[in-house]
Amino acid sequence: MSEPLRVLMVEDQEDLRELIGQALRDFGIEVHTATDGPTAVQLIDLNGGFDVVFSDVNMPEGMSGLELSAHVANALPNARMILSSGYARSQLPPLPENVEFLPKPYRLKQLVTLLKDSSPAT
Repeated sequence: MSEPLRVLMVEDQEDLRELIGQALRDFGIEVHTATDGPTAVQLIDLNGGFDVVFSDVNMPEGMSGLELSAHVANALPNARMILSSGYARSQLPPLPENVEFLPKPYRLKQLVTLLKDSSPAT
């Protein structure tokens, strides 16, 4: 039996974080959550081992999803980074080439498919 996909979801809206987190758990995904970039960095540094980090581009506490993606690239070189935003990709700063983009609003099924497609081959 393969290990469940380990996802760190960074979302500052509590209701959305809880709703999506529980829905992903229902799909058999191991979900850890953070409210902002600095908290996500702490979880990465303490726990590591995440397969995917999924974050909004714009977040509170002075650390954007882009800045978080740079930390992920260094701390978790085998993890995938997915950023989401209500802005069109063309309205955002250039994304690093290792970062995938999911436009908001997205459907849960889109997110699950993207996460599962991104899971490492075992």
